[in-house]
Amino acid sequence: MTNIVRRDPYAIDDLFEDLFKGYGLRPWRLAGEQPEMIKMDVKEDNGNYTVHAEMPGVKKEDIHVAIEGRNVSISAETKRESEQKEGEKVLRSERYYGKVYRSFNLAQDVDEAKAKARFENGVLELVLPKKTTEAARKLTVQ
Repeated sequence: MTNIVRRDPYAIDDLFEDLFKGYGLRPWRLAGEQPEMIKMDVKEDNGNYTVHAEMPGVKKEDIHVAIEGRNVSISAETKRESEQKEGEKVLRSERYYGKVYRSFNLAQDVDEAKAKARFENGVLELVLPKKTTEAARKLTVQ
């Protein structure tokens, strides 16, 4: 029986995991580090697309959404710094800077003027109304 595995061809982490597979080693990550890809659900009803994107640890001000026709792009940047001091002596200092990005195409153009975004409890919700298509117009030949 053949095993089918879904992989992102551009994910560097997958290359490193393959490199260390079998040796019991895995590349380490910082605790609380952002995931490589934004996990999301896209639902469609008659007039809207609704997107729920999980973005824990991200501030609302650091989220950017761009809509261009059928293409929707979501990006966010995080910065975290922590420092433990004992008097004037620094015992530990950690910094994490990361950026996540996700872009996808929908089946129909989005009406950018009516689109809404809301961020609550680490979940970004986008309500993207479908752009109404104009009916074909017949011209009379004179």
